[in-house]
Amino acid sequence: MNASLSTGHADSGDRPSAGVPYLLVGMMFLTYAFSYLDRQIVNIVAEHMKTDLDLADWQIGAMSGLGFALLYTTLGLPVARLAERTDRVNIITAALMVWSGCTALFGLGRNFIEVFAARIGVGLGEAGGSPPAMSMIADATPRAYQSRALALYNLGVPMGALLGMVLGGFVVDALGWRWAFWIVGPPGILLAILIRMLLRDPRGRADAEAGKAVRSQDTVPSLGEVAASLRRNTAFWWIAAGAALTTFVGYGQQTFYASFFLRNHADQLDDLAKAWGLAGPTTVLGIGLGIAFGLGGAIGTILGGQLGDRWRSPHAYLWVPALGSALAAPLYIATLVFPSAGFSLALLVVPVALKSMWYGPIYAAVQRMTHARSRATVLAIFLFLLNALGLGFGPLSIGLISDWLAQSMGEAQGLRWALIAVTIVSLASSLCFWAAKGRPGEVPG
Repeated sequence: MNASLSTGHADSGDRPSAGVPYLLVGMMFLTYAFSYLDRQIVNIVAEHMKTDLDLADWQIGAMSGLGFALLYTTLGLPVARLAERTDRVNIITAALMVWSGCTALFGLGRNFIEVFAARIGVGLGEAGGSPPAMSMIADATPRAYQSRALALYNLGVPMGALLGMVLGGFVVDALGWRWAFWIVGPPGILLAILIRMLLRDPRGRADAEAGKAVRSQDTVPSLGEVAASLRRNTAFWWIAAGAALTTFVGYGQQTFYASFFLRNHADQLDDLAKAWGLAGPTTVLGIGLGIAFGLGGAIGTILGGQLGDRWRSPHAYLWVPALGSALAAPLYIATLVFPSAGFSLALLVVPVALKSMWYGPIYAAVQRMTHARSRATVLAIFLFLLNALGLGFGPLSIGLISDWLAQSMGEAQGLRWALIAVTIVSLASSLCFWAAKGRPGEVPG
């Protein structure tokens, strides 16, 4: 079977459909939200963990990013190849149980090695999440709705961030940082059971209707065929580079924003907590960052998905994230230098929205670049490139720069300038998306 990348004719797009498959997308959205809830709750409790476990900033960055990325990135491709041949609902169910259980275990960590190991376990589970989920959504959704369907799925990012920040802030001030993980881990196991009961793999139904055997090996392009197709598609590599740089900045910022505010605006946050009758400054910060990343991320994700589908051209999928990344960079820097904590948190909604516009268009473009039975594989390769750089080294880089600058500036100012330095990378990501725009024969329409 020819596994070369399509320039706009994915198999699922030709099937008649009523529109977005909301049950499937909704359940996958909840799965993605739980994965980001488990990731983001680490960030709101990071400063408390740093004090309790006597951690350096580089260890916070390594634990949050590198530890998670070690297995999350390396196992993504084997899981994706499995997803091309077996039931994807079973894979997602098992993955969700693993990462939820390891999240609960994280709360038992007594030192850097133990929390680092728990994060590796979370990454192990989450490796089985996005590739099979997004390939199922693409299989079940007609072409005219794919950008918005994938944008709805990716709303799990801001919604998980909102819940993680808000819930984590309340729990930390009331019960301590360990309870945050003990509270958010077990519900994921219940969600996994519900998914297994309610969902069926759309590929299984489609193959059955066509009289095909799902296990038939000749319907699945080999890994070599997929790799050969990707090597010929320059636009894919520009898109991957832009997305990797975007996540490099995004994961790094999200890991250390709570620490930044607690180090630079602790008095203001404490005053707000007293004025609002809240338990402490981390509660205020959790609400503020939760709204910024949740509301801003949701607005940007929905807007990007709508724009990508409204202007269904090869360029629309690329100029939307290119423009959003370029406009977000100076606004992010403004939130780091303005003296008012309240104003900075309010302003943060805008750059988060702009930067989140890439999800729907870019994932839709990548899904349309490939044969239906190699979507999970291509997505796993794409996510490996994103997360190896972005998740693996974004938080770690900020932590290392922060520790280095802290020797001369102190911890508060060191972290501020580390965040500013890394934020400038957003401009490079915008240029990469724009470069892919110049490869019209390789970008799906």
